[in-house]
Amino acid sequence: MTLLSTRGLSKHFAGLRAVEAVDFDLPEGEVRALIGPNGAGKTTFVGMLCGRIAPSEGRVTFDGRDITGLPAHRRIGLGMAYTFQITSIFTGLPVRENVALAARRAGQGGDAVERALGRVGLADRIDQEAGDLSYGHQRLLEIAMGLVQAPRLLILDEPAQGLADSEIADFKALIRDLAGEATVLLIEHNMNVVMELADRVTVLNFGAVLAEGTPQEIHENPAVQAAYLGTG
Repeated sequence: MTLLSTRGLSKHFAGLRAVEAVDFDLPEGEVRALIGPNGAGKTTFVGMLCGRIAPSEGRVTFDGRDITGLPAHRRIGLGMAYTFQITSIFTGLPVRENVALAARRAGQGGDAVERALGRVGLADRIDQEAGDLSYGHQRLLEIAMGLVQAPRLLILDEPAQGLADSEIADFKALIRDLAGEATVLLIEHNMNVVMELADRVTVLNFGAVLAEGTPQEIHENPAVQAAYLGTG
């Protein structure tokens, strides 16, 4: 079953075609990676999926429902959770309260807070002020804030950025663990993470889909090599 899809999704900024007529299908239960060069339109595309950017044309469908006109908070209520490329935590609040706020927004109870923090390896920092965490730990806190909402779709924007090697290993284990309970869309530059975790990969270039396939197919694709992987 397709959980999320777009048809003809486009966004133009004062003549700049940031995203152009993207058709995209994400089956339920899949881990999908979205990659592409800087400026390829990834952030704009994801912004339209999440309801933070209004499309110029096209539509977005979630679980069979047209959500193109829904604001971001309504999409969260339907089961979408999105973590930002730049951390969006409340730095002046304790770790626990950051996750509790996200839990309340999604109607989840207090038990879910500790479970989410345990899954990302921050259970021992539950009372620490979020602003005192390292950048990598702030990224993990943001993932916990997504997890606690028990989303059907978890969209992670550059989650491995700022993580130490040991934290990346733990992150990979977390995503493998999540794969059975949520659909994951991963926007990521770390190709080792992409190749190890993704069931399929979608490549954007100049705002359009350049290629789509398994990690191995994408790695061997000459057009992707030339545009992104730097080996063409």
